[in-house]
Amino acid sequence: MSRIGKKAVSIPSGVTATRSGNELSVKGPKGTLTMPMSEFISYDVQSDAIGVTPANDTKRARAFWGMHRTLVQNLVTGVTEGFNKKLLITGVGYRAAAQGRNLKLQLGYSHDVNIDVPEGIEVKTPDATTIEISGADKQKVGQLAAEIRRWRKPEPYKGKGIKYAGEFIFRKEGKKK
Repeated sequence: MSRIGKKAVSIPSGVTATRSGNELSVKGPKGTLTMPMSEFISYDVQSDAIGVTPANDTKRARAFWGMHRTLVQNLVTGVTEGFNKKLLITGVGYRAAAQGRNLKLQLGYSHDVNIDVPEGIEVKTPDATTIEISGADKQKVGQLAAEIRRWRKPEPYKGKGIKYAGEFIFRKEGKKK
């Protein structure tokens, strides 16, 4: 049995959850998020909680149980608090600048890297070496952070590149004379 799936997702005040057709939608102060419902999972939407249980006793339904409960929890957390990721840029001449719905990165290439910011996501650059990504949808926030990091992953010798805040980069010793 799923230990995560057994717990119902509590709905705080100011948040409403509704089922319509094959979608579960959650509306709160930070916006509205929707999720397609799985046929293997049954959702019990009440005024104060959302219960998630397997629709039948198949192995696939039990496998989806905990994951779908976590996806529902992410919807509720997203519309109440939101999610954020912080990226740190290390390297001489590496910098970032947010310009409206665009992020301009200078990462040592012969050209600047311009990244379009999707709707519902906010990108801030408090200084030239820090990027803060925030939004209600956890998947979109994480995906944008991964796409930005992909342009220049941290290398193990000097640690230059883009890394997540709190990420440990295993450093290697260089050549010895």
